[in-house]
Amino acid sequence: MSLNTTVLEIRNRQRVKPSPPDRPCAAWAGVDLLDGCKVDTLTIIFRTSGCWWGKAGGCTMCGYVYDSAQTPPSNADLIKQLGNAMTKASGFDLFMVKIFTSGSFLDTREIPLEVRHNILSSLEEDPRVVKVLVETRPEFVTEEAIKDCRSSLKDKAFEIATGLETSSDLIRKESINKGFTFDDFKRAARIARDDDATVKTYLMLKPLFLSEGQALEDMVRSVRDAAPYSDTFSINLCNIQNGTFVENLWQRGQYRPPWLWSIVEILKRTKQEFPDMVITSDPVGAGSKRGPHNCKECSRDVADAIRQFSITQDISCLEVPDCECKDMWECVLQLDDHTFGAPITD
Repeated sequence: MSLNTTVLEIRNRQRVKPSPPDRPCAAWAGVDLLDGCKVDTLTIIFRTSGCWWGKAGGCTMCGYVYDSAQTPPSNADLIKQLGNAMTKASGFDLFMVKIFTSGSFLDTREIPLEVRHNILSSLEEDPRVVKVLVETRPEFVTEEAIKDCRSSLKDKAFEIATGLETSSDLIRKESINKGFTFDDFKRAARIARDDDATVKTYLMLKPLFLSEGQALEDMVRSVRDAAPYSDTFSINLCNIQNGTFVENLWQRGQYRPPWLWSIVEILKRTKQEFPDMVITSDPVGAGSKRGPHNCKECSRDVADAIRQFSITQDISCLEVPDCECKDMWECVLQLDDHTFGAPITD
């Protein structure tokens, strides 16, 4: 049985509640970095017909496929989703808009061309919007698509975000089931940059079947490999989402989310090697059993330090006081290669 077949079988067993087609999955305000300065952000996750790859099986850790609409939303529904989300930015003077679909914004099966034009033109006409980011799989990044987006946005800053996850084709295929190669990513990045778009690269710390030490070194190597094609990195820490293959193995005691000490080490090493590169991480679910964690005593403080570094790029933020659990983490780095990634301790 293939990995994709296993993932698809798990997905097909899930029951999904219907949701209003004119409301986005989520929209929230935050803060990000733009040209080295803090800027307000509005993140929008559109509820679309869903990621084509997710519906075919998809990634081992991704539960976002269940956010897709049970009945494909109309063009009018999608445009209403934008209007509903924009109310979250009513108090902003200047802000950046980050658009996600739990799939690909450039896939016209999710966001029809007419809707894409409407969304981007609306953002272009809003003088408060200083930059627009859209997430997409690399197969949808074409010269035609990027030029079309640039035409709608005119002089607004534009960024393409892609979940590369790792520079290793082996890990991306056998641990994540991502469905594309590093060469696919590099091609998409070149096309985006050729038309004056920047590239944000998402990486994933500790997918399935890697030990803690292997996962740590994979992230350092992936930043190094992808740096020539990236303007910003965001390193996501694998967490346990419902209805995923990762959850299936976690429930059997065969997977542990990454230690927060690991991302601290990764951020230190990669920022020292690439001091001018923006490298961020948001440890979602930090401190919980389903999220990245150390011990109960230090997880919150270490997660706060990671978030502070991400918004300042000041490596001194990562100099958090040592905790007794750091000795355990160091032992895990040395020993869990022998367990093929199965957790030694939780």
